[in-house]
Amino acid sequence: MELRQLRYFVAVADELHFGRAAERLHMSQPPLSLHVGKLERELGVKLFDRSTRSVSLTAAGSRFFDSASRLLGDLDHAVEELRDFSEGRAGRLTVGFVSSAGYTFLPEVVTMFRQSHPQVTLDLVPLASGEQLDRLSAGQLDVGIVRDDVSTVASEARTADGRGRLSSVPVYDERLVACLPKGHRLAQQAEVTARQISRVPMIAYSRELMPGFVDRVSMALGEHSAAVTVVEQVIHQETALGFVAAGVGTSILPESIRHLLPPSIVAVPLAGSPVTRLLAVTGPNTQPPALVEGFVDCLLEASNIGLRSAAIA
Repeated sequence: MELRQLRYFVAVADELHFGRAAERLHMSQPPLSLHVGKLERELGVKLFDRSTRSVSLTAAGSRFFDSASRLLGDLDHAVEELRDFSEGRAGRLTVGFVSSAGYTFLPEVVTMFRQSHPQVTLDLVPLASGEQLDRLSAGQLDVGIVRDDVSTVASEARTADGRGRLSSVPVYDERLVACLPKGHRLAQQAEVTARQISRVPMIAYSRELMPGFVDRVSMALGEHSAAVTVVEQVIHQETALGFVAAGVGTSILPESIRHLLPPSIVAVPLAGSPVTRLLAVTGPNTQPPALVEGFVDCLLEASNIGLRSAAIA
């Protein structure tokens, strides 16, 4: 039995007229009659009562019509679901993000994406940049929103079988600021130099978890980075702010940290306006490219990258 035979049978059963069914199927009537007759012989039952004036379903034909219609409907639905998946309109997308993305543009991105892709399940996973890069390389994340350059880490993450190749696109640039207790002598300045801030005890971050950002801060401090005294190494920005508020030292963070600052902390821009960059990173995964690209497009639109045009050398 062929699938087309079922479609021919259902068309005739719907129309109860071989001529109209043939027109509906864009074929001539004689081949249609032959195919239906062949189906009856293969099944060993008579599906239609035919006369010169009318066509009607037999009891067996009526029962078979219900089953065949249901089967073809399920098949058409499965094909449509597959088409939606392959074209990025349905499925599941897992996205990692650094915390700062959560209080800048990510909420707007999620709203936009869910409106344009209502059939896609979106899983959001808060992770440090290094954790995201590892999961992206292993195919456990579809998209990552990480901070600063990933090229070195991406190269280190590659394995012998070729996995780990990552690609990135910049989505948001912002200045670096030094967070200081309100009463600190540098807190009242319009900006602080690398030399000045390098002399303040530093609350820093693990390069393993935040490779790009740690390297970016070192680049911003330049030759003065060697003079920095790290008194605490933390994972979360909120922890760093707690140490700053307690007067332990300073922490260099993205300017968007202002969203979290208590009144006791001041954010002072670094001289020279060095910037830090958020990137959308993709790696090897089994998702259709259209689905991943749809989310990245929403990222670019929501973050309005044209508003932040500073370039990182």
